[in-house]
Amino acid sequence: MRGQQVKTVVVIGGGITGLTAAYYLQKKIKEMNLPIHLKLVEATHRLGGKIQTLKQDGYIIERGPDSFVPRNQSPITLAKEIGLDDTLVASTWGKSYVIAGGELYPMPGGSIIGIPTQIAPFITTNLFSLTGKMRAAADFILPRSTSSEDQSLGRFFRRRMGDEVVDNLIEPLLTGIYAGDIDQLSLMSTFPELHEIEQKHRSLIAGIKKAASRYENEEKNGRFLTFSNGLQSLVEGLENALDPGVVNKGMKVSGIDGEAEHGYTIRFTNGQVLDADGVVITTPHHSMQSMFPNLSFMDYLKDMPATSVATVAMGFDSGAIKKNVEGNEFIVSRNSDYSITACTWTHKKWPHTVPDGKVLIRCYLGKSGDETIVDLSDDQIQQIVLEDLEKIVHLDGEPEFTLVTRYKDSMPQYTVGHRERTKDLYQKLEDRLPGIFIAGSSYDGLGIPECIEQGEKVVEKIIQYMKR
Repeated sequence: MRGQQVKTVVVIGGGITGLTAAYYLQKKIKEMNLPIHLKLVEATHRLGGKIQTLKQDGYIIERGPDSFVPRNQSPITLAKEIGLDDTLVASTWGKSYVIAGGELYPMPGGSIIGIPTQIAPFITTNLFSLTGKMRAAADFILPRSTSSEDQSLGRFFRRRMGDEVVDNLIEPLLTGIYAGDIDQLSLMSTFPELHEIEQKHRSLIAGIKKAASRYENEEKNGRFLTFSNGLQSLVEGLENALDPGVVNKGMKVSGIDGEAEHGYTIRFTNGQVLDADGVVITTPHHSMQSMFPNLSFMDYLKDMPATSVATVAMGFDSGAIKKNVEGNEFIVSRNSDYSITACTWTHKKWPHTVPDGKVLIRCYLGKSGDETIVDLSDDQIQQIVLEDLEKIVHLDGEPEFTLVTRYKDSMPQYTVGHRERTKDLYQKLEDRLPGIFIAGSSYDGLGIPECIEQGEKVVEKIIQYMKR
């Protein structure tokens, strides 16, 4: 279609970012009557990326993320757009625990990202020693940082709260989000608001406490959200909302050539070729770099770290759990002799996903510095997880099923300086490859709400470019 009035835009990658971009781009094309032909290409034979739901024997099992926290309204708005808002389900309230030094402790009430907002639960918890509590209390008198430069999460939190609170609570909480090393992860790319809080209030505890009402409302209303038929229903809803012929699966990009003035040629490993006037790339960063192997400004993407993780779902008869723990989940500190990093009692957190009389436990494996476990066989992983669970719930009998799901190099690590490197990449793309845009978990947030928001924003950019 090159040379004619109708232009072609290709979205590369069928994860949640790419699907969102394709959906909103199609909507804009129709609303504005734009002469744009839309294509979405996905390398595999399924859409959704890490989002994958399995239904079997009355269970609804998430193989990737099991929910999202509505930090922004993007996922809720998107659900309304495609008619899924009436299927949103909030998690049931339940205690959370942390394993430190091999012991199971209730998470101190009022903790937000591990920062105490209520004094009494923090003082009375046995999770920290008296020395550790006193060191954390120094946050009230420590001066604010004088540097505006990026720093690691570990450095920031250790300076404010001390090593013990970081190692026993903050680090395992953040490992559950990023599967990374907090002494390498960037503060400005993960929690820039914490730097702003410190600058405004000096004390991190005091500043977090003033903002606590929003978090408390989330807890009260059920902080996590999913869909009654699983997160994959969002993927399926988006796919169904796209016009016939838009989605093309089993098309892996091998390279992209060309320039803005004459358009771009997208080459695929199966020998096919697509010409495009605009391209939106939402694939992981290492795939992105491989599409432009001769552009040196993308070389850092090749070396950008990403952690491998695995989820292990196990179904049991309720009688197999001999020790009941009142709660929904626990996280594990690095100083404990456990291989799993976290565990969810899914039958308590999401009762609608489990048949009556059954128990569904979901464990997580893999973190920075401890990824080899992901490469073990299913049988080996099952045995490791069962040994860990035995220490907590005292199991009687084997699981009725075990489902192991691996995600290799799937958790991009936002190391110190990530925000500046990303901004530089955006600028160089605009200068060198106008008409090519990027979005996704490798750049500006890896949660479902952040990825959906990126998908929305990139549509505005591509529309502005195509109108020019």
